[in-house]
Amino acid sequence: MQKRKVTIQDIADKANVSKSTVSRVLNDSSLVKESKRDAVLEAMKTLDFQPNQLARGLAGGKSLTIGVMTQDIGSPFYDVVAQSVTTALSETIYSPIFVDGRWNAEIEAAGIDTLLGRRVDGIIIIGGSLPDSDLKLIKDVPVVVVAREVAGWEENSIVIDNLQGSYDATKYLIDCGHKKIAFITGIATHQDAIQRKQGFIRALNDAGLEVDHSLCLEGNFRPDSGEEVVEKLLQRKAEFTAIYASNDEMAFGARLALYRRGIKVPEEVSIVGFDDQPMSAFMTPPLTTVRQPAVELGVVATELVVHLLSGEAYKRPELKTELIVRESVAKR
Repeated sequence: MQKRKVTIQDIADKANVSKSTVSRVLNDSSLVKESKRDAVLEAMKTLDFQPNQLARGLAGGKSLTIGVMTQDIGSPFYDVVAQSVTTALSETIYSPIFVDGRWNAEIEAAGIDTLLGRRVDGIIIIGGSLPDSDLKLIKDVPVVVVAREVAGWEENSIVIDNLQGSYDATKYLIDCGHKKIAFITGIATHQDAIQRKQGFIRALNDAGLEVDHSLCLEGNFRPDSGEEVVEKLLQRKAEFTAIYASNDEMAFGARLALYRRGIKVPEEVSIVGFDDQPMSAFMTPPLTTVRQPAVELGVVATELVVHLLSGEAYKRPELKTELIVRESVAKR
């Protein structure tokens, strides 16, 4: 009978250390305490694990790296997802290699080429603007897409229900008595922006309210665009009692525009965002927003790509949005 292959987890359990510690010992990293290194080496000896097992993996084309491409590494939301991927990978034998798309499809394509050139074993794409057809040209390694749904890749797409989250945010404003709601969209062609606008419109329709398109202006997911949109609305003396921004960063900008005009939040105008970024709870007043499970998105994406590489089945948990009610909304 063939002897069972010793795994990294077996060694970690035997040495009473984490899998990431075992990985660092195997890669001859200096960032390991001598006592733990000795424990790992002793466990390897006891379990008859030969380091050249790893070398054979490398010889077989395995780099033990996972490429991670972010849509915008400077964005608080994408940064949380990326950090979650890093943390999750630290418990495996794989290490991450990051590239940043900077909201530009050509830069994203070059970044993916770079990762493939480094012979990564798998790729995690967080958001991104590269067309689905281009993504599907990646054939050499498993690809997992986060915070974006790719048609035909449903099993490899880790997403949340943007439409439902947006519906919940809009319905909350309506239930609080708001009928004139200014809506700051994200980039018009971006999947998140499209779905969140659909949720906004559906909530208005279900409440029997007409969509006032003069109150719907496009932002670009960045704070300055939220400020600019609200300033435009105020300059033309548009009437609204609430602002729903498609992400928290634009909500921050919207809040600043109101502050500079001396308009009180939420007494005169209420604000709702989307994402629940870490700073949202510290806005003045604290922001009511839709929480995306950013940490969980990164963890699930990592677990999925590792299972794809091992050929093991993986049952993905269901990830949902949640409306987080704080003090930025008042009843009318």
